[in-house]
Amino acid sequence: MANPGDKDSPVGPIGWLKWLWTTENGLIAFLREVTGSILIVLLVGGLLFGISGVWPPMVAIESPSMEPHIQKGDLVFVMDEHRFSGEAAINHDGKSTGVIPYQQAQQNEHKKFGTYGDVIIYKPDGSEQQTPIIHRARFWVEEGENWYDKANPDHVGNAESCGELPHCPAEHSGFITKGDNKEKNGQYDQVVGLSEPVKPEWIIGTAVFRIPYLGSIRLLMGMISGQVASAAGMYGGLLGTGALGGAIALDHARS
Repeated sequence: MANPGDKDSPVGPIGWLKWLWTTENGLIAFLREVTGSILIVLLVGGLLFGISGVWPPMVAIESPSMEPHIQKGDLVFVMDEHRFSGEAAINHDGKSTGVIPYQQAQQNEHKKFGTYGDVIIYKPDGSEQQTPIIHRARFWVEEGENWYDKANPDHVGNAESCGELPHCPAEHSGFITKGDNKEKNGQYDQVVGLSEPVKPEWIIGTAVFRIPYLGSIRLLMGMISGQVASAAGMYGGLLGTGALGGAIALDHARS
């Protein structure tokens, strides 16, 4: 039924569409605004996904271990590691991993976020339950490789041989990774127990650029929604990283 305040009653499909688009009926106007907002978000999210090939295409950084190059609270755009990967990317089992680690990057002047090598977002130990980690790929190891001599002595703790290093010899092929923060992340992830050598299939994507501060909004939303979910109980799944995180097309990663 048309709004009694409208001068003309809608006639036919086109008339109804015009009325829905222009009526000042409170409920209809509200639903129109919500629908329009959802469509814009879906359009932007679809565009970003089309460019990046990764969902979600943006991650909010929740810790400072990549400072000074990536800050806590940054919003980072992520791209499938195989898109636009260079010839220097590591090959494994006859195909490119799409990732150029620090040691290879030094030879090719390939820099990302202030220094050599790609910054990757990966699932620690391949886990779907743990928060993804965003760290720099440092070098590649083959299954069974003694990688102690390949490592930077400053990043292996007190280890003086392969036998004193976790994951050495390497139980499988993968990347040795580390955060850029020299104070908080002085050792490789594989030395401190964050993850085994990172298999190519554990990689979600590579970081492309960052937008300062915007990630803090996502982190704040997660904190607020988590508190609301805890208080309400039944709405935890809706208010967590699912509906809200997906709606704004980003998730979070610890660095």
